[in-house]
Amino acid sequence: MNSIPLSATELGNLWQAYREKSMLLRVLEYFILKSTEDETKEILRNAYTIESKNEEKIRTIFKNADAVIPNAFNESDVNKNAPQLFDDNYAIMYVRTMGKVLSGLYTLHEGMSYRQDIRDLYMEFTTDMQHIYSKTTEHLLDKGVLPRPPIVPMPKEVDFINDISYTNGLNPFRKKRPLNTVEIGLVYQSLETNLAGMRLMNGFEQVAKESDVKKYFTRGKELAKEIVSMMSNHLLDSDIPAPSTWAGMVTDSTIPPFSDKLMMYNTSLLSNFGLGSNSIGAAFSFRSDLLLNMGSIMAKTYDFAKDGGKILIKYGWLEEPPSASNRA
Repeated sequence: MNSIPLSATELGNLWQAYREKSMLLRVLEYFILKSTEDETKEILRNAYTIESKNEEKIRTIFKNADAVIPNAFNESDVNKNAPQLFDDNYAIMYVRTMGKVLSGLYTLHEGMSYRQDIRDLYMEFTTDMQHIYSKTTEHLLDKGVLPRPPIVPMPKEVDFINDISYTNGLNPFRKKRPLNTVEIGLVYQSLETNLAGMRLMNGFEQVAKESDVKKYFTRGKELAKEIVSMMSNHLLDSDIPAPSTWAGMVTDSTIPPFSDKLMMYNTSLLSNFGLGSNSIGAAFSFRSDLLLNMGSIMAKTYDFAKDGGKILIKYGWLEEPPSASNRA
């Protein structure tokens, strides 16, 4: 047992990580049961084994610190008898997206940790999530359902930006320069993430029980569609075709496999990740129109996430993080 107490940041980040893993395990349980392909089932089972082990590690730390374990998500949040809502390709695409999201969060959490065992824990979490991401990416590429980013000519010499016109994009009377490779990468990742999110919202909208939750997922789907359209246009403006093949389909089932609480939390997690991703996109973009669109996306995503929090509070689904002592 470590004699150094958990710091506030370590406790808060572990609390978040436990809830994320608890949610992901419930989704994986359902996906494994409904999977129809042996290779898909194997990848999902491997991810489940990894995440079960890591969830237990957090539980042990909480127990050793005499800290209450979050309620998070349990058997009541998944209906294993519900028909397949997402096909096998989307199940893998979902796990791939979560691998991308969580590996980024765990790298951030490691940088906020001071105890050696907690730093080591996040390094393990990051490595595990990168392994899951790699396996799911390779599977989708092998099946031909995950397009690769565009290819551009290799540079032959070093160039420098020597004209302010490089940032042009909003003036309709001046020609926009083509996107540079950094911008292409940011646009492409936004496009890919929101296409996956659009299908997730479509499925959640289809099975949600509460009317305001259903409307919220419809709003999320429309927001994702708007972002996909915007990012596709940026590629097309630079004579780069937007990808036409994407992994996964939503079935016509209307029987909910997950509780509204779990689906809302999942949406909240992805919305917050989207806010971070778009802020990075804005920071590394030079063209003014791209900056403006990234800012618009951030504003709309923030409003969407904020309204999602209100729904979580309304139904008593928002578990309160550990806090400082109230000495008032």
